[in-house]
Amino acid sequence: MRLLCVIPVRGGSKGIPRKNLKPIAGKPLVAWTIEQALEAKHALEGVHEIDVLVSTDDAELAAIAKEYGAEVPFMRPAHLAEDTTATEPVIEHAIDFYTQKGKRPDAVMLLQATSPVRLPGTLERAIKQFAESDSDSMVGVIPIGPFIWAATTPPTAQYEVMARPRRQELTRETFRYRENGSMYITTTEIYEQLHNRLGGKIELFMLDEIEGVDIDAPIDFSLAEHQLQQIHADNNN
Repeated sequence: MRLLCVIPVRGGSKGIPRKNLKPIAGKPLVAWTIEQALEAKHALEGVHEIDVLVSTDDAELAAIAKEYGAEVPFMRPAHLAEDTTATEPVIEHAIDFYTQKGKRPDAVMLLQATSPVRLPGTLERAIKQFAESDSDSMVGVIPIGPFIWAATTPPTAQYEVMARPRRQELTRETFRYRENGSMYITTTEIYEQLHNRLGGKIELFMLDEIEGVDIDAPIDFSLAEHQLQQIHADNNN
């Protein structure tokens, strides 16, 4: 399988200025995702052909991405780097670029730099699961309990309130799963036909609860930094 790994990062950020450049646990935020993708690339060398691309409109981010080993063969056009730009056109732009270079991918792995907490081997495991499945797309999810409510009038429970299960009785089917934006793998055909990261037969990829941090606010940086430092410490023991 020829896999194109795309890490989209803009220079602008409304919530946290220059977020993708912000240092976290000793490295720029984007560096963590680049290194995780390259680890998977090296682990699967000879099995799958993987290109790790950073798509950015920002010269400083491009320089950092190259420093950490990512490919930055183009600067993203301004019309694909606006606050309102969806992710899918950015991915399709990358697909078109590599296709014109004679390297059309079979599938694309989309990684969000704002979800930097991934355990060693997570991306390698995800690629293997996708390759061995017959799915068209796969989404990384975090397990949560089934005790979910909808704020309707009146409120409605998404579980049977008269038969509340105990946590130890929960199964894969009775858990609910939260999409955290960390990782998606999608065939190129789904992007071409549906212009969406999810479509066709969709597979769930189970992430560990520790991998569920998504950096949207300053406090998320502190939590993600603690998790990254803990993972690094565990690996060195």
